[in-house]
Amino acid sequence: MPEEEEFYGKHGEPRKYDPTFKGPIQNRGCTDIVCCILFILAILAYIAVGILAWSQGDPRKVIYPTDSRGQFCGQAGTPLEKKPLLFYFNIMKCASPMVLLEFQCPTTQMCVEKCPDKFMTLVKAYSNKNDFDYYKNFCKEGVTNAMGIPKILQLGLCPAMLTPSKPFTRRCFPALGQKGGVITVGNNSQFDDGSGKMRDAKDLVDGVKNATVVIEARQTVMKIFEDYTQSWYWILLGLVIAMLTSLLFIVLLRFLAGIMVWVMIAMVIVVIGYGIFHCYMEYAALKGEAGADVTLQQLGFQTDFSVYLQIRQTWLAFMIILAIVEVIIILVLIFLRKRLLIAVALIKEASRAIGHVMCSLFYPLFTFLLLAMVIAYWAVTAVFLSTSNEPIYKVFNETACDHSRQTCDPQNYTTSTMKAQCPDSECLFAFYGGETVYHKYLIGLQFYNVFLFFWCANFVTALGQMTLAGAFASYYWAFVKPDDMPAFPVFSALGRSLRYHTGTLAFGSLILSIIQIIRVLLEYLDHKLKGAQNKFAKFLLCCLKCCFWCLEKFIKFLNRNAYIMVAIYGKNFCTSARDAFFLLMRNMIRVAVLDKVTDFLLFLGKLLIVGLVGIFAFFFFSGRVKAFENTAPHLHYYWVPILTVVIGSYLIAHGFFSVYAMCVDTLFLCFLEDLERNDGSAERPYLMPESLRKVLNKKNKSQPAE
Repeated sequence: MPEEEEFYGKHGEPRKYDPTFKGPIQNRGCTDIVCCILFILAILAYIAVGILAWSQGDPRKVIYPTDSRGQFCGQAGTPLEKKPLLFYFNIMKCASPMVLLEFQCPTTQMCVEKCPDKFMTLVKAYSNKNDFDYYKNFCKEGVTNAMGIPKILQLGLCPAMLTPSKPFTRRCFPALGQKGGVITVGNNSQFDDGSGKMRDAKDLVDGVKNATVVIEARQTVMKIFEDYTQSWYWILLGLVIAMLTSLLFIVLLRFLAGIMVWVMIAMVIVVIGYGIFHCYMEYAALKGEAGADVTLQQLGFQTDFSVYLQIRQTWLAFMIILAIVEVIIILVLIFLRKRLLIAVALIKEASRAIGHVMCSLFYPLFTFLLLAMVIAYWAVTAVFLSTSNEPIYKVFNETACDHSRQTCDPQNYTTSTMKAQCPDSECLFAFYGGETVYHKYLIGLQFYNVFLFFWCANFVTALGQMTLAGAFASYYWAFVKPDDMPAFPVFSALGRSLRYHTGTLAFGSLILSIIQIIRVLLEYLDHKLKGAQNKFAKFLLCCLKCCFWCLEKFIKFLNRNAYIMVAIYGKNFCTSARDAFFLLMRNMIRVAVLDKVTDFLLFLGKLLIVGLVGIFAFFFFSGRVKAFENTAPHLHYYWVPILTVVIGSYLIAHGFFSVYAMCVDTLFLCFLEDLERNDGSAERPYLMPESLRKVLNKKNKSQPAE
């Protein structure tokens, strides 16, 4: 007994029996009011940031290419509407290393209707009226036949030459090819650069490479977008199948919880086992194939991910990973086989609770809708903030100039002292930026946008947890089910959470958001220090990332249980978190084993649904099955819809199973409180179901005969 008193002294006093306690307290007051006010003010400021961004931003800057005057090529309702392509006067200047720093070629760029399709120099075109009329399509306005070639080149009105080009992400790039191992452009290995000098086509390669340093990723995105347009209805069908499978699984759990858990365990082992077998067959099939023995390190990063499936090492890696997962699952099941019985009983009770609160299964849709609104607001605000800069023009020149890379005004540059001192220089659009107060604090507004995104997203998640906790707690503590439960448990719990505990939800989500934003900053620092040689700095950063990852997991666990206590007792966040923590500490063994085993079983359920839908998607989109060969869409990357279906299936399964997980966690805390409040006597009977009492060897004594 002294040891027990010392233990309880460390972890708080156990709950005392209260005959008036009938579940979630109805008579409660507002909690954490200061944080509620702070959250409302933050939301109002967030709306103000959005309005400011929308008034200053211009998303066209990321949609349309921009010419040297800062005008958008191909924008509807402008003089350049019929000129959607960007043409470079001298693509070879893009070979300058400055391009990689400023993301802008130091050459005139203009919007054109179509790219040049033949070789031509200004000198040759000038002697033929038809050729010169064609050439003027790629010159600035104001060029006339009366002008001499030296004057046209001096004023920078026309390029010195044209090379056959093809449009690529709305930009004209030389039509490079290869013939007999020699680089060609327009089927020619050499070209006239406009000054009478013949140059090799390979000289264009560096310019094209630097000009496309950012555009290659954009091209991959365009291909992925095309794949989505070709396969969206099949992806939608896959997600519907995942939703129906999840719903069927939940319904079966309601009536066949015990059998379903064991079937689920067996099927997960079988599905992962098949994955190992399939990986081995692919690995064996590639033996002796040309190029199949290339290592992942030698291959490097490829935008076409299907290339990785052509090498043996990829399938070997998949096989090893799946084998490790399979072994871990089997070992966990062997060592925790006795605890599985209690976990199954808890899942059975959760199934009964959900059966009495069926509308709880549809609550994740409400959470998803709110999260979609938060994500959409954040994304739109981020785009408008990132495009709210003003066009910056800089001096670009070929010879030495003191004003090189200085900002300039294109309107009066021809009469400026810069032009007088550097006659061959030009004032060209460089990038988007700004010098005003708004632009100076733009990075701060972006940071605020990200922080409020985390805070609002965590608030929505917390609201869902507290609402479901209140609904399931009313089920557990009802002496006669469902007569002693509210008519609409979910709506009652949602009303209580918003009316009394908005501040508490804001407080808990604020703590979590601060930790998450610190993790984002650490990831940013890690990205910046990738090229650094300081091993101590790398080690310290790695330790910090690990510590904050663990802290985030702990805070999520603590918040979740704190919200359950708030839903039941209506106290503030700190008090509820302390009570939940001490209650769990007083039952550490049960928490470490029983609750986590239940979470593990629910995770296996999600894994099973994702595995089944993922295997179906793989065989359908990859065309491995003859029956689907003609039905499946032809795609650039067949992994795009597969990955989308797998991730979507996991999110859908997680949405349904999160209700189960919240129900299990709530019933578990109520079950621990039940053990402390009651002793099974006639005056203080346990409220836990008979199945749980049998597993725990607990009994309710009969009422004494009168």
